[in-house]
Amino acid sequence: MANMISSIHRATNYLSHDLFGGPRVLKFNWVINFQKGMTLFWVLGLMLFYDNFSTQAWVYLALHGSYGIIWILKDLIFPDNKWQTKITFGGGLTAIVAVLGPYWVAPYLLISPVLGEAHNGANMFWTAQAVFIYAMGLTLMLVADAQKFYTLKAKKGLITTGLFRFIRHPNYLGEMMIYGAFAIITWHWIPWVILAWVWLGYFSVNIIMKERSMSRYETWADYKKHSWYLIPFLF
Repeated sequence: MANMISSIHRATNYLSHDLFGGPRVLKFNWVINFQKGMTLFWVLGLMLFYDNFSTQAWVYLALHGSYGIIWILKDLIFPDNKWQTKITFGGGLTAIVAVLGPYWVAPYLLISPVLGEAHNGANMFWTAQAVFIYAMGLTLMLVADAQKFYTLKAKKGLITTGLFRFIRHPNYLGEMMIYGAFAIITWHWIPWVILAWVWLGYFSVNIIMKERSMSRYETWADYKKHSWYLIPFLF
């Protein structure tokens, strides 16, 4: 199992960093910021093109659009080092096609008539739940990333305080809650399939590799014993 995870990690790392070879000329965060920043215009463009200005469309625009802007601000204020590496053009293409681009499917399904005129997304009850989940997830991700950035800037080592006291990967949980909220508003199974692909094929591998890296610290065993993997009191 450990060898299989390592092989998957090497494969995904090659696809996202060195596909087709050549010089690494793009910074990974440029690719991510482009997709996330353009989401506002993508969703608004869909609304204008399909003349769909439903409540669910406006809510989706506000949530996913604001998330893209907030992500860019986060990258400017407290950037994650793993996104500062340089990648090839092929790696950037992989990131867009395999991971980032599919995130745009949800608003297309919600706003376009592809699912039929009767499909309007989630009702108001579930839309409200999605807004709540989005707000909680966004807060969790921002606080976790800010804590990690400023803590490691002051002192390198295992972070076991703040949000990391309770769960070892709060930033990943926050990201999952954010995109889960978008899928709820869309109210269709296809966005969940896309999220399952990203969470199982990418997030889970990164989390496992991160845990392996953290295990080198002397306090790891005690920290792991008294913290949750991803969801407090459950997992």
